[in-house]
Parts: sequence; structure tokens; C-alpha cells
Amino acid sequence: MANEIITSQQNKLVKHIKGLQLKKNRKKYKQFIIEGIRTIEECFLHNIPIEFVLYTQELAEIHGGENILEKALQECKSYEVSNDVFKSLSDVENPQGIMALIGMKDDRLEDITLKDNTLYIVLDRIQDPGNMGNIIRTAEAAGVDGIILTRGCVDPYNSKTIRATMGAILHIPIIETQSNDIWVNFMKNNGVKLIASSLCTDKTYLDIDYDGRIAIVIGNEANGIDSNLLTYADSSIKIPIRGKIESLNASTAASILIYKAIEYRMSK
Repeated sequence: MANEIITSQQNKLVKHIKGLQLKKNRKKYKQFIIEGIRTIEECFLHNIPIEFVLYTQELAEIHGGENILEKALQECKSYEVSNDVFKSLSDVENPQGIMALIGMKDDRLEDITLKDNTLYIVLDRIQDPGNMGNIIRTAEAAGVDGIILTRGCVDPYNSKTIRATMGAILHIPIIETQSNDIWVNFMKNNGVKLIASSLCTDKTYLDIDYDGRIAIVIGNEANGIDSNLLTYADSSIKIPIRGKIESLNASTAASILIYKAIEYRMSK
């Protein structure tokens, strides 16, 4: 624990965390920030390495705060900061008074181990942080093996996405790609079927089997899956719309397809 409270905005730790609010710095240092009691509890519960913690005196007054602070002081470097400093670093309206610096996992295609019934989710240019976070949360909860992000997706490590994942981002491999050719060839060469969610088909999500190695592709909120990418799909399916709206939210569509695949496999 630090010997005194950090009150200066010019403190090097404070300036470093402020810098991580920018994507380019998160990529440069391979680090990101998590915030809140529940998410940091996930780290301690599952042995996720924490580089250091910042906290305020008010943390101990919040339900669960005293326990998480005691754990932080025992397990990792911990620094007390003033309320003003903490609020300058947090983008939460009512911060709980604790945040942690985490190193990014280096998830790569070449490190994937493909099981006979492997299930991946591919997100094509998903732009909304909430959608991205909710899909990551659902995928992790369902036991999906990993998530592939195409070029043009929102940064999964921005603060809004991380909050929406509710800690799931700490547990599931997330592979960011710059070229569709690379990950498509990897999947094809390893016998992974691509199942694309698209409105341009008569086949519904009830009309196919989900056996074997599959990757479910979810497209951009406004424009769907890139037309060139769609040509690589082994199956294109849609979720029927019975009402008057045109389409479902991307995270809702992903949730339906993920759990349909799980249900299908369990029924077999």
C-alpha cells in the first residue's frame, strides 16, 4: 500500500491510467482498466493477474467494499487516491471507489485448440459497445470457445464494453483480426462451418443442424454481414420476424443463435 494518498493529477500512475482511456495506448501497453467491486472480485476468484489497484476511502463504506479492499491489500500493489483523482479517472456516474490495471491476454488464431464440437462467434464490424459487451457476456455464459472480431469492430477493451461484459471479458478468448481472409482460411482449413445470420435467405435458424465445428457470424447493426464475407458462409439463416419491426438487436440475435446451438447439441 502507498504510504500516502495520491492527490496529484500529475502522479505517474494517474497519468498512465488516463492515457489508457485511448485505444492506441491500450494497444501500445497491452493493458486496460476494470472498475467496480464485482468485476475485481472476479479477478481474485479466478486468479486473473492484477498489476495494481487504485481505491478511495469511501470503498470501505460500500457493501462488499471492505472485503475487496482487504483482499486487494493482501494480493497486489494497492494505492489510495483522493476522491477527486478517482473521479477524474472513472467514467461511471457513481463510482464505487476501486479500479484495477489488467494486462491483455494475447489471444491469437494460431493458439486455438479446436474440439470436435467447437463453437466460435464471429462479430463482423459490431459498432455498439453495449452490443459487443452483451454478446461477450452471453458467449462466455454459454461456454462458447472464443470470439473473433473482424476489422472495424468497436474496441472490446473500452470502458463501456467492459462494463457490459460484467467480467466475462476476463474469461473468454477474444481474437482481433485485420483481414477476413486470414481467419476464414483458418476456419475452412480446420473444418469449421460458417453459419451466417442474414435476412437474405429463406432458411431459418430452426432449419439447420449445429453439429460439429461451427462458427456463428453476426453482422454490423445497420448493414449486416459484409457481402464478400457472406459468400464464404456454409449456411445463411435468419430469425423470423413476426411483428412489424425490421430486425433484432445484434446482441439479441447472437443470444438466440448461441443458445439454439447449445440446445441442439444437448438434445442430441
